[in-house]
Amino acid sequence: MEYLRGNVHKTPVITSQTTNEKTGKNVYMKLENHQKTGAFKYRGASYKLSKLTPAQLEAGVVTASAGNHAQGVALAAKKLNATATIFMPEGTPSAKVEATKGYGAAVKLVGASFQEAFTASLEHKKLTGATYVHPFDDYDIMAGQGSIGIEMLEEIPELDTIIVPIGGGGLISGIAVAAKMIKPSIKIIGVQAANAPSMFKSYYTKDDHVVLNSCSTIAEGIAVKQPGELTQQAVRQYVDEIYCVSESQIAYAMVYLLERTKSLVEGAGATALAALLAFNDKIDSEHTGVIVSGGNLDLSKMGEIQALALQANHKTITREQITVL
Repeated sequence: MEYLRGNVHKTPVITSQTTNEKTGKNVYMKLENHQKTGAFKYRGASYKLSKLTPAQLEAGVVTASAGNHAQGVALAAKKLNATATIFMPEGTPSAKVEATKGYGAAVKLVGASFQEAFTASLEHKKLTGATYVHPFDDYDIMAGQGSIGIEMLEEIPELDTIIVPIGGGGLISGIAVAAKMIKPSIKIIGVQAANAPSMFKSYYTKDDHVVLNSCSTIAEGIAVKQPGELTQQAVRQYVDEIYCVSESQIAYAMVYLLERTKSLVEGAGATALAALLAFNDKIDSEHTGVIVSGGNLDLSKMGEIQALALQANHKTITREQITVL
């Protein structure tokens, strides 16, 4: 982890008197939207690449991503003078393509969907011998993300709960393992979008083969149809509870963070706070950590998000409602 201390930002933790009064808790928000590349993903990518041999770095790295992982891998590779090749679907917004290129990666636009880009990236790996950097289902990736939990407990040792967004599960797996090694009594609560509840279903049904038919959500950073094989085992072992939040609850949290903390946050980054606001009465905590995982938001969608936020009713979504979806 020493490599990370010198290469990633120790992101700020902020409090909000309004949020404390609203919840009756001491709430500490870890702002990973202030991380390099605007999201936590740079931590895992940096740690993963730091573990590669000189020969592996010489052969380069490859991944498929249309989001924050792409930029994290690109910058991590640039820092180590390694070649990064990122496969993205043809419809990826040009801003994300240009940002990834800006960090020095070669971007290949392939296919109409992520699956086609993913397949092409595996073919590239076979042809070139490049190391594949998975966005979540990798122990080094998880360990890198776990540095967030270490930083939080170093700064706020009295934390009794940390609420974490879940997509594929790399972030929460890393934080849960690291935090519980330091403080075994701490509770780790995961959050998914109700429209993309793959890990939620895996966790409560113990089904190792959950694959969603669709997962359309404004929290596109956690829209994952199938949990990782490694991450779902870690989540079952170390995570205490998982909640789901609605689209309007996520939008409300995004607007709330902008208004109350002046933080611009993407949908995935707002889900942990959305869960705290929606499930506050069920969360038995005095000192509550909230992971704000990223801030790479398409500003053209802000009007749509504001309109959606007005529909938020903060009714909790039950486990039964999700498992029948």
